[in-house]
Parts: sequence; structure tokens; C-alpha cells
Amino acid sequence: MSEQHKLSFSHVGVFVHDLPKMVDFYTRVLGLVVSDRAVRSDGSEICFMTLDPREHHQVVFATGRPADLPYNMIQQLSFRAENLAALREKYAALKREPIVELGPLSHGNAISAYFRDPEGNRLEVFVDTKWHVPQPCAAPLDLTKPEGEIVAFVESQVAALEGVRQRADWERERTAQF
Repeated sequence: MSEQHKLSFSHVGVFVHDLPKMVDFYTRVLGLVVSDRAVRSDGSEICFMTLDPREHHQVVFATGRPADLPYNMIQQLSFRAENLAALREKYAALKREPIVELGPLSHGNAISAYFRDPEGNRLEVFVDTKWHVPQPCAAPLDLTKPEGEIVAFVESQVAALEGVRQRADWERERTAQF
């Protein structure tokens, strides 16, 4: 694909059971802002939300999720935190919510907190590290520890792994492939 026709990812849409509950969670807990809402001609509802004022929407919720679906169709929605302090702050806020907590983990290349939203969708809030680590790689860690201890834990984790290198080097190589 030529450079002038290159695509970029924009947003994701999710069918939900309880739109008000989901909008409350994503705005109150994750900080998304509602940018638009509508009731469609068929009576279904749709809500557009974003974390970026330049983007009309990054997440769209629409009513109409089938009640008899035997499992959740979404594998994961991920949100990048600005830095480790922001991730730790979000993790502390998540611990105060009535959610099922699945993390936190160090993937070597990222530090993540996993949890479920009110309808069981798996979410991740993460921060990148300075490393590229072949995946899958996961080690439980304690995000309540001081930042220095968390960084030291990741440093010792990646030191024992094969194929680890500086993220900046990996990014340069990947950029050349695009």
C-alpha cells in the first residue's frame, strides 16, 4: 500500500446490554468524554466517547447485545497511560470499584492492569517500558509498591529473557518495514 493510502486505526464499536451503566463506568472510571448520543429510528441507542479532543469518538457503545450470547465477544480493549504514576493512580481507583481484577502484570515491554467492565469485557490500562520483549511474557507484580521497586522488578524480569532489546531499536526496525 502506498504511503498516501496508508490507514490508521480510529475507533471500536461495542454492542452492550445496559448503555447507561457502561457509559457511567467508562466516563467516571476511565475518563472518556461523551461526544454524541442518539436514539435511532428503530429505538436502539448509541453513544460516542473519546479520550482525545481531536477525535469525535474512539469508543462507541450501541444497545442490542444479544442476551443469549454464551460468551463475551471482546477479547480486550486497551488504554495507554501517560506514565507509571498515572497507571498506579488508575489502578488505585480501579481497586475501589466493584470489578473483577485480573492483573496487574509485567509483560516486560509493558506494565498492565487488567480488569472487567460492568458487562464483563476485558480491559487493560498499561504503560510501555523501554524494552521490546518477545511475547507472550507475563509476570504478576504489585502496583502498590513504589515506582522504583516496580521498575527494578521489570529490569530483573527482562534481564533473564532471550530476545530482549531496547524499544527504540525495535521501533526503528519496525518503522523500516512500514
